[in-house]
Amino acid sequence: MLVVGAGQMGGGIAQVVADSGRRVSLYDAAPGAVERGLGAMRQSLTKLAEKGGSDPDEVLSWVTPVDDLVAADLMIEAVVEDQAVKTDVFRLADELFPAEAILASNTSSIPIGSLAAATGRSDRVVGMHFFNPVPLMALVEVVRGLDTSDETAEAIVELARDLGKTPAEARDYPGFVSNRILMPFINEAAYALMEGVADAESIDTIAKLGFNHPIGPLALADLIGLDTCVAIMEVLHDGLGDPKYAPCPLLRSYVQSGRLGRKSGRGFYDHG
Repeated sequence: MLVVGAGQMGGGIAQVVADSGRRVSLYDAAPGAVERGLGAMRQSLTKLAEKGGSDPDEVLSWVTPVDDLVAADLMIEAVVEDQAVKTDVFRLADELFPAEAILASNTSSIPIGSLAAATGRSDRVVGMHFFNPVPLMALVEVVRGLDTSDETAEAIVELARDLGKTPAEARDYPGFVSNRILMPFINEAAYALMEGVADAESIDTIAKLGFNHPIGPLALADLIGLDTCVAIMEVLHDGLGDPKYAPCPLLRSYVQSGRLGRKSGRGFYDHG
């Protein structure tokens, strides 16, 4: 198996694959990204080992860093949420991989059909949307494109279960199920902050205690990345044509100012 993208999501996916006893190659075009990803994986595995998880060295022995795309029976793409970048990965993989290989995307919003159109195997292209943090979150949203075969979808559902995840199928509509519901929630929380209804901590406290959520919407946005939230909202806005999906101006302003959340050290909260 090949995981493309060694960031927060790709590294997490490679970790859970390796922890299941499967060999996985890890590739990222950004210099130093794979090394950083392996470091983050070791840190995560060490914390999990303290709670009875697998031995970090043993898990990491199943991960092979690679310098380019390498052929495999399955690719899980987890690069930046940019359609042009993802499309290029799928085009190159289609040329390299055997005809029977499955090409899966961890995209949270980009249409699976548009990625499949860059290949000659649209029946073997599927969405496999993990949730952050991947080692801890149980859900995998399996997204079937218009041409995704039953065989392909069933193979990904079975893999998700083998990885200890709970698969749930969705169709290829903007935002699928998860982000069509989640992103307007985050967006409305940003509007409440922008309009001075309450401060960030109060908004998140009300959401956590009032809705029994483990984390508030603004803290969750910081975890996801405010730039990713804006990108997903734009996909929803463009795809569904409803102004209610337009990103909150405060969200846009934070992104333009480099306040991207935890990955930049500051978003709705200061992460040091």
